[in-house]
Amino acid sequence: MLACMAVSVTVLASGSKGNCTVVASSGTRLLVDAGLSCRELLRRLVQCGESPGCIDAILITHEHCDHINGLRVMAKRLKVPVYMTADTYEVYRRHTRDAAGSRVKLERLETFRAGCPFQIGDVVITPFTIPHDAIDPVGFTFVSEGIKVGVCTDLGYMPASVRHHIRGCQMLMIESNHDLEMLRGGPYPWPVKQRVMSRVGHLSNDALADFLTTDYDGGAEFLILAHLSEQNNHPEIARVTAERALGEQRNFVRNQLVLAAQHEPLPAIRL
Repeated sequence: MLACMAVSVTVLASGSKGNCTVVASSGTRLLVDAGLSCRELLRRLVQCGESPGCIDAILITHEHCDHINGLRVMAKRLKVPVYMTADTYEVYRRHTRDAAGSRVKLERLETFRAGCPFQIGDVVITPFTIPHDAIDPVGFTFVSEGIKVGVCTDLGYMPASVRHHIRGCQMLMIESNHDLEMLRGGPYPWPVKQRVMSRVGHLSNDALADFLTTDYDGGAEFLILAHLSEQNNHPEIARVTAERALGEQRNFVRNQLVLAAQHEPLPAIRL
C-alpha cells in the first residue's frame, strides 16, 4: 500500500522578479509570500491544479517587493488572514499605497515573532530569523503529520541558528542565488554586487555547497534550489555545485535536487 502523501510544496515563482510558494498538508494550504501580481498568482495556482479558494492563509517572509507585490490585492481577493511580523507590517504600510495613494491596511492581519511557533490548521509553523537586509526577515519550517518542510531563502550566510532550525527537514527549499565569478564579472553596479555578496545579501552557490558539505544532516528527500539569479547564475552551475557538495549523500531516495524557476511554476513535490 502506498503511504499517504501528507505534505506538498509547489513553487509558483522564485527569483528577484517575484516569489511565491504553496505549502500544503492534507487539511491546510498556505501561501508563502505573494511577490507576483494577484492575476499572475491566481493563474499559476490554477495551472498547478490548486484552487485559490482553498488557500487558508498567506505568510510573508519580509517586505521586499519581490515578496509582497501582489499581497494587498491577493489578500482582499482570497479573504484570508495574512501573517507577518509587526515590524514587517509597519514597513509594509509605510511604503505601500493603494490606487488612490492612501496607505494600505490589511483587514485580517496576524502577527508573529521569530522563534515563536504557531499553528494554522494542522500545520505547526516556526519562523526563524535570517540574515538579510530587511527589517525583520524570517524563514519558516512547517510540520504536519510528522513531516518537516523548510523554506529558507534571502540570506547572506548560514548562521548556527538557521542551521539548527532546518535540521531534520524531509523537504528543504534553500537559496542558491549566484555564482561568485558571474556576479563579479556581471552587469550589476559595484554597490549592488557588494550588497548581494554581503552577510545580509544572498547565498552563493559556493556558500550553499559549504553548508551541504560541512553541516547539512543529509536527511531530506528533496532539496529545492531557489532564488537563482537570472543575471548572475545558471541552473546547471547551481545544480552541479550542489551535486558535488552532496557527493554520496545523494541517491534515489535522498537529496533529489529540484531547481525552482522564475517564469514557470514547479510541479508539486509530494511526501
